[in-house]
Amino acid sequence: MPPASAALQLNKIELSRPAFGGILCRLMQQVNLGMIGGGTVGSGVFHALQQNGNLMAARLGVKLAFRKVAVKAIDEPRPYPITKSLLTTDWQEVVNDPDIHVVIELVGGTGIARTMILSALSKGKTVVTANKALLSAHGPELFAAAARSGANLYYEASVCGGIPIIKSLREGFVANQFSAIYGIVNGTCNYILSRMKQEGAEFADVLADAQKQGYAETPPDLDIDGFDAQHKIGILASLAHGFWVDHHQIHTEGIREISRLDMQFAQQLGYNIKLLGIVKQVGGKKAGIQVSVYPTLIPNSHVLASVNGVFNACFVRGDVVGDTLFYGRGAGKDATASAVLSDVADAALDLRNGGKVRVAPFIAHASKGRVLPMDEIVSRYYVRLSVVDRPGVLAKISAIFAQSKIGISSVIQPEGHEGESVPLILMLHDAPNAAMKKALAKISKLPAVKGKPVMLRVESFT
Repeated sequence: MPPASAALQLNKIELSRPAFGGILCRLMQQVNLGMIGGGTVGSGVFHALQQNGNLMAARLGVKLAFRKVAVKAIDEPRPYPITKSLLTTDWQEVVNDPDIHVVIELVGGTGIARTMILSALSKGKTVVTANKALLSAHGPELFAAAARSGANLYYEASVCGGIPIIKSLREGFVANQFSAIYGIVNGTCNYILSRMKQEGAEFADVLADAQKQGYAETPPDLDIDGFDAQHKIGILASLAHGFWVDHHQIHTEGIREISRLDMQFAQQLGYNIKLLGIVKQVGGKKAGIQVSVYPTLIPNSHVLASVNGVFNACFVRGDVVGDTLFYGRGAGKDATASAVLSDVADAALDLRNGGKVRVAPFIAHASKGRVLPMDEIVSRYYVRLSVVDRPGVLAKISAIFAQSKIGISSVIQPEGHEGESVPLILMLHDAPNAAMKKALAKISKLPAVKGKPVMLRVESFT
């Protein structure tokens, strides 16, 4: 059952047509696939293999064929049809079938999916998953199970859909240390923020329309509160730095507090606002890495500022390769299917060659790793206050920042009538997050300050 012997047991098939430039490939090994989950993504995977299966066979020298697909209901609607004779409602038929070499898990969630993957791994079967939430919550357990059984666990589709960011970090940049990774990794948030900027619209209005069009879930909390991005950026941080990052250590903020005013003032200052996942090395006495998700002011001159709509992008800085950018669709049945089948191809080659021949999907290579608490992170800041327009208010606010050793770089205060509430926009120099929190807590208690201050961090990418 272990993969090392599986290559000897693969089915052999005859090819009836010439391949590889006219040379007849008489004997080709076949890898049988089982899939758990036949919904949007699952049917996309099945359709993509039907469409380009012969192309993959020619490139790999291995034919891929579905043997069983476990679904909730045989007759449920699907974007693409799946051959009915392959369908079952019992996922254990997939895991326990001795003729299935690779199990694809597309169920999602952190409950039954965990049981399915552990069961498949215990039988020595390679597993391919797109389940970012499960990896975020139980990554160490799953990779340990894979190591014990001698199987592999592949997860390219768990981050950024069709963008090959996992394989690039793992294999393409194997000679690099990563000083920074910045990711726009949630298409729903990027779509909402893009429309807010383009249309001058408020968050609630764009969210409601995005839900009507199917770009946002109901409820949308996982996306707009930053947790989907948290799962993804934690996986990238773990892979890049060689120790598993506990998702509870990732400081996470969503986009609910972003308003039309923030978009307008950011543009006036030369910035765009994006929900950004950040993995950054931080030096000094308390060395470690920052792993965070929050809405960020990005200079309009930076390439990430122009990533709009449902698209994702990852900006990766390696000490050898320098700066690189990965851009594409981060979700959807077809983009995700491309990533799933990329992992299936790697699994098939491992089986054909009798073992693991590439860099392992995850190796804990760092003896020590530390995720820095957010209070220790130093940033620049954008702050929007609603203040009563009267003399002396700005002086009092400036004095509080000065007491916390936080410098003000610029101020925007639209004209109003004395006694009215007006927005006050402050751009602040570098300061620790802890100092900013204390200063804003004091400022919010001033009688002239109305409502909760809005604080956004500014990223310079230096």
